[in-house]
Amino acid sequence: MRKALVVGINYYACGSPLYGCVDDAHAVKAILSRHGDGSINFDVQLFTGTGSSDSVSRNQLKDHIQKLFSDDSEIALFYFAGHGHIESTGGYLLASDSRRGDEGVSLTEILELANKSRAKNKIIVLDSCHSGIAGTPPLSGNHAVLAEGLTILTASTEDQYATEKNGRGVFTTLFVDALSGVSANLLGDISPGSVYAYIDQSLGAWEQRPVFKTNVKSFVSLRKIQPNVQLTDLQRITEFFPIAGYEFPLNPTFEPEMKGRSEGMPDPIPGNTRKFAVLQKFNRVNLVVPVDAPHMWNAAMESKGCKLTVLGEHYRRLVERGRI
Repeated sequence: MRKALVVGINYYACGSPLYGCVDDAHAVKAILSRHGDGSINFDVQLFTGTGSSDSVSRNQLKDHIQKLFSDDSEIALFYFAGHGHIESTGGYLLASDSRRGDEGVSLTEILELANKSRAKNKIIVLDSCHSGIAGTPPLSGNHAVLAEGLTILTASTEDQYATEKNGRGVFTTLFVDALSGVSANLLGDISPGSVYAYIDQSLGAWEQRPVFKTNVKSFVSLRKIQPNVQLTDLQRITEFFPIAGYEFPLNPTFEPEMKGRSEGMPDPIPGNTRKFAVLQKFNRVNLVVPVDAPHMWNAAMESKGCKLTVLGEHYRRLVERGRI
């Protein structure tokens, strides 16, 4: 059971409105609901505050957060886009009816609910100002207090604002892009760590800085897309490269094209061309590089070879150990 509570609030009865939070929430719901192949991923509950007749009260927000973290689901994910507030008593997420900063939902309370949750993985994603304080209670001496299985990803540090651009939150735009597949590993899995890495690399040193806090033994996959290399092909990596540092020998019989062959050069052999097709897939995802040749085609036609990259050696070890 994978549950997600997604909240986006533009309307504030006693404060300045926001403009991109509701659209951001809809985008997050859409990307979390299904895997890349269309199969069901998260069961998402969406709540948005667009106006006085469609708002999210503090009580509603708190009740839904409590319900999210109340059972033993595989993943309980909370996403919030809206106003945030910070003062000496800690950080707060503001609801539509919050008249002042400390009338929001306390991040300390949310942390306590998540820490006590029986859910195997708890993930909190905040696109709000000052959200970087999440996970660090006021009296903790600036030390994060996260129970095992809890991950927090925020748009900015505790002393920064979360910005909008072109009607969308800068952080959430990157978050959705990451979940769309740009942060996926070779198997098509997208983890909280890879999402953060993508967002971190996309924002400069002078921009808002995302914050990542976690206490996990292993990352969970938030979403899966079609992998660049099929699992059955990846598992053959030890067939081609049985030991570390091995160079796989090539010759013209591996290249299926007849064009460019010198007189007397042997014709393609179907079994070898099928192997070469897999090696070329490895080359396209930086697992394999030709040896002393600019391209795999040259390596084959000049009877050279190919070898694993550092990344390729990593995946070879994983396959060898039965981890893939």
